[in-house]
Amino acid sequence: ADKLSLPYSGKALPLADGKHTVTTGAYAGIGMSGRDVYKFATREVPRVLEEALANAGLTVDDVDHLLLHQANIRIMETVAQRLGIDFSQVITNLDEHGNTSAGSIPIALAGAVADGTVKKGDIIACSGFGAGLSWGAVIL
Repeated sequence: ADKLSLPYSGKALPLADGKHTVTTGAYAGIGMSGRDVYKFATREVPRVLEEALANAGLTVDDVDHLLLHQANIRIMETVAQRLGIDFSQVITNLDEHGNTSAGSIPIALAGAVADGTVKKGDIIACSGFGAGLSWGAVIL
């Protein structure tokens, strides 16, 4: 978890009722080992997407669009390449919005729907990854 983390330091303070507490504290700066995060994402994201596709009874050939967390263009290029998906099928808005954290997938999807890139019936393979080196995938 030290490869991508946002440490929090705080202490519990008892409330007057003696039954409950509140926590006060602050987050330290985000810490990231970019090389390790890149290796993690480019290894695990293709794997979890292939698993999600298999669970949906689909293959990479059925995918119309690839939608990933908008963290880094190199990660998106490598994941697409490892899956055998042409980069023209990758939905990206990184150049317009940067990394919008947890909002990156829905923001990119909304833009792709609004501009007509994504149409009714399209199959979209989505994967997010982030702090603590967590990841997940869904097929839409």
